[in-house]
Amino acid sequence: MAEIIPFRGILYNTSKVAAGDVLAPPYDIITPAYQKDLYNKSSHNIVRIDFGMEHSGDTENENKYTRARQYLDEWRREGVLVRSEHPSFYAYEISYTVDGHDRKLLGFLGLVRLEELGKGNIFPHECTYSKPKLDRLNLLRFCRANISPIFSLYKSPAKRASSILSIIAGKSPYFEARDDAGAVHRLWQIKDQEQISIIQEDLRDKKIFIADGHHRYETAFEYQRESRESHPLSSGAGSADYVMMFLANMADEGLTILPTHRLIKEFPEDIGKFSEYFDFEPVVTDFDITRRLSGRRYTYGFFRNNEAGWQVLRYKGLDFTEIHPDLRDIDVIILHDLILKKLFGISDIGYEMDVGKTLENVRNGQFQAAFFLNPTRVEDVEKAALSAVRMPPKSTYFYPKLLTGVVINCFE
Repeated sequence: MAEIIPFRGILYNTSKVAAGDVLAPPYDIITPAYQKDLYNKSSHNIVRIDFGMEHSGDTENENKYTRARQYLDEWRREGVLVRSEHPSFYAYEISYTVDGHDRKLLGFLGLVRLEELGKGNIFPHECTYSKPKLDRLNLLRFCRANISPIFSLYKSPAKRASSILSIIAGKSPYFEARDDAGAVHRLWQIKDQEQISIIQEDLRDKKIFIADGHHRYETAFEYQRESRESHPLSSGAGSADYVMMFLANMADEGLTILPTHRLIKEFPEDIGKFSEYFDFEPVVTDFDITRRLSGRRYTYGFFRNNEAGWQVLRYKGLDFTEIHPDLRDIDVIILHDLILKKLFGISDIGYEMDVGKTLENVRNGQFQAAFFLNPTRVEDVEKAALSAVRMPPKSTYFYPKLLTGVVINCFE
């Protein structure tokens, strides 16, 4: 069973800084321009630690990672960052709007004992890249801290932990901050031992599925290996044996997954290969692709440059044995394994969430074609994770994004 424990988190001191000025989105969605904006927003913005700027004169002894450690130490000495007195969980709620509907994502932050993915109770669902992992590993090596949480899911129909969190969320929060998308983030400290025990008991026999943060988890696992080699006697809470996670219940209603569309650099003129596996529905006058796809399983939008309209592709459901039998009904896997890999041998793929930008990238010639998808379902994430088959990169975009700097877990 997964081991989940409270910890003495490092939090921003709200008597010295405003939470909205010092928190930041995840590093992997921060553009260079936005990085500068966050630097200018506050001299204590967490981006300086989690995703610091590179300087032309950087050396092995002076670089963004050494500066990250300097900021972390300095802000703790100044009292801008303070450590909780008691081991705690931290309830975290995000109120947001998507497609005109108001929703709330509610979960908690805790430490989870590291284990090899898929070999115990923690499961991945997406493939990862090596470059982001090296960056995150260097940050861990210098800071010896989890700066941002891994977004993970569990399934508890009994909702015992969810009930505790809902009660806590009715009280005044430690802080409240609004992000640039308008979502409101709130945090509460949970130090009551009875509440902590109920939460732990509810998750005791539950599997954990990584929603967002695969690179950070794999990095934490590698750092644990390095730490055991260099400090074999270091273990227990507060050590590199644990990683900070945000855990949300899949049985709650607050989760949203948005689609990420595929852009193709070179696409063959002859599309006759589609006909064996797909039915075509030409669409000439209606470019509301999202509306036409919504609620339709095994259905894709396909658009090529220099064409007046686009097409709806409907998968015929033929037995395609190259796909794992448990995953043959997952849209993004059908797209990658059947269309891109088997039919057309395509590996040069771009990604874009915005439908308008996707269409424009094809119309202006940057790409020759695009495929539009419906969002991956939460149950498909669970299914893929348990099958030990990783979904293609960018199969899921969990929304809203957790803010970085809400709580920090220092190993020392």
